[in-house]
Amino acid sequence: MSSRTYRLRPPSGGATRFAIDYRAHLDDEQFAAVCAPMGPVLVIAGAGAGKTRTLVFRLARMLEQGIAPERILLLTFTNRAAREMLDRAAQLVSHLPGFDARRLQGGTFHRIGHRILRRHAERLGYTPGFGILDAEDRRDLVGACIADLGLSVGKRRFPRADVVAAILSEAVNTQRSLEEVLARRYPRFEALAREIAAVGRRYEARKRELDLMDFDDLLLRWRELLVGHAEVRAELQSLYEAILVDEYQDTNRVQAELVERMSGERRNVTVVGDDAQAIYSFRGAELTNILEFPARYPGCQIHRLTANHRSTPQILALANASIARNVRQYPKELRSRRSDGPLPVVVPAADAVQQAAFVAQRVLELRDEGVALEEIGILYRAHYQAMELQFELSRRGIPFQVRSGLRFFEHAHVKDVLAFLRLATNPADELAFRRVVRLFPGIGSGTAERLWEAFRSAGGSTAERLASMPEPMVRARAGWLQCRRTLEAVSSPEALAAPGTAIELVLEHGYRDHLRESFVDAEARAEDLRQLAAYASQFPDALAFLSEVSLLTELAAEDVVAAEPPDEFLTLSSIHRAKGLEWRVVFVVWLAEGHFPTATSISDPSQLEEERRCFYVALTRARDELYLVHPVLAAPRDGERHILRPSRFLTELSDEPGLWETWNLAEEVEEESAPPSPPSRSELIQIARRLVDEGEE
Repeated sequence: MSSRTYRLRPPSGGATRFAIDYRAHLDDEQFAAVCAPMGPVLVIAGAGAGKTRTLVFRLARMLEQGIAPERILLLTFTNRAAREMLDRAAQLVSHLPGFDARRLQGGTFHRIGHRILRRHAERLGYTPGFGILDAEDRRDLVGACIADLGLSVGKRRFPRADVVAAILSEAVNTQRSLEEVLARRYPRFEALAREIAAVGRRYEARKRELDLMDFDDLLLRWRELLVGHAEVRAELQSLYEAILVDEYQDTNRVQAELVERMSGERRNVTVVGDDAQAIYSFRGAELTNILEFPARYPGCQIHRLTANHRSTPQILALANASIARNVRQYPKELRSRRSDGPLPVVVPAADAVQQAAFVAQRVLELRDEGVALEEIGILYRAHYQAMELQFELSRRGIPFQVRSGLRFFEHAHVKDVLAFLRLATNPADELAFRRVVRLFPGIGSGTAERLWEAFRSAGGSTAERLASMPEPMVRARAGWLQCRRTLEAVSSPEALAAPGTAIELVLEHGYRDHLRESFVDAEARAEDLRQLAAYASQFPDALAFLSEVSLLTELAAEDVVAAEPPDEFLTLSSIHRAKGLEWRVVFVVWLAEGHFPTATSISDPSQLEEERRCFYVALTRARDELYLVHPVLAAPRDGERHILRPSRFLTELSDEPGLWETWNLAEEVEEESAPPSPPSRSELIQIARRLVDEGEE
């Protein structure tokens, strides 16, 4: 009896033959995440570990597995990120027969919500052609609602429209009650909770009347469709076979709920993010979304990307040691794929002025060593921490750009306060006069014109002109009296001889209240001005200080408007604006307790952990070299200098040897210079070094 072997072929639709060699393009961790089976997948992607690459290749693999392009939804936080990922995925699979990149579905949460709402608007009481309010439109409509309710006038000043709009938006995005939002973020307005709630109700009613939605509505109404309309929910859930989400640690509560509801019973969701880079709670981002993802998606697969392709082992050793101090996190340790580099450098500086001098000098040295200015980043926690740097860079002719927005002296609150000093020193400064008086309630452009004519014709010094001014009409009287009291205080001989004191007087005489009523980030702006006052105290009088500011503005303008602009710029940036970027060399400045971490975060464990995540983000922006600088002395205030302790982010690591080296700064002095008054700068630097080494807090 004979026998033979009969081989069974796999059935059609069996193992997929992939056109892309995923093994060749990905490291082991990325490959495992890309090839994970369908279902809920959480990818914890460490800094510089190829997050975008992993997400793009997973999208491409889904396409190769036969999922139609239009049945994959990619959700991102910027349209640019969505375009980049979709374009890269399209290039990877462009050779597949019948593939059309235009069928890929992706964009921001708001863009996808807008697309869905256009199709289903009538179910929610809107027309398909509903309008969308941008930030300026929203502010104007909220302002109209405040006026409708009679809240814009009266003895008690009501917050400005954009502040009220921000409060209402935060309540929506955090899904907290208005009372809770006010207590947590805006305690100064808790007494106005009832009135602000009334504005919110009026605003919602007016949007309905006008067939308008704002950007928050694009998410809220999308969720309303999913929760309250079963047939629409079933349709939307059937549209997409897979959902991918980028930067999941930055989602707010509404966005996380939208992802969950859109996935339906299929729950084929891949989210990529890094809990260690969750630094946007002030925008409503909810860290628990990524921390509790496995609980919300039982059976979820977790993949960690820890192979860092950006930074040297020495930089990552410091970053790993720092973030390990956080409690609420997915523990991981980044591993560098690069060769060794120099140790990070900790630099104690005598004060903010010497800190700026060191950074500027080292930048010029690095440029001489072949490092282009565009490969250097200077990072800070708050706007005011760039003030002395901008002075020093401008003096030395080093061109720079500010990623964190306007240059320090271009901010409205800084220009407001400087206008008081300008008018105190120069009563002929009409522009300063008009800017100052319009800061006060009841004074519009017409009243400002009449006040200026009276002030101009009075003659004499600022104080003499104020004394002879007639009282304006009743509506503007209270505002003018407050304005005059402020100007009288700032124009006194004592204030003019102490510009720091003059700035403090502006704050004390009502400008701090103006900040609270006019800006969402009022406390940060007040801190800007306190630091400006400290800096101004170094000058002999207000005129000398204003001259220095004018010089800085002139030098900065020359950088911008020169016929042949510089080929490259040094970058100054807040850490929040630097996320996602990288430089060959990074300086982190103002690493002093109370400045970074901020004073308000020190007593709150969750805020302190977010501050440490900010520090981690700053460290991991550097590829080759990292400098951590902290001033030892605060600028004089009330005639005294104050010792600053090094940031706890340094002192808490002082018992882990080999994480950094310390550079002590020594200033060159003339041979016949006067003997230093105790303590000297070098002695102060030694004190700072000892504080770091001993871990003293």
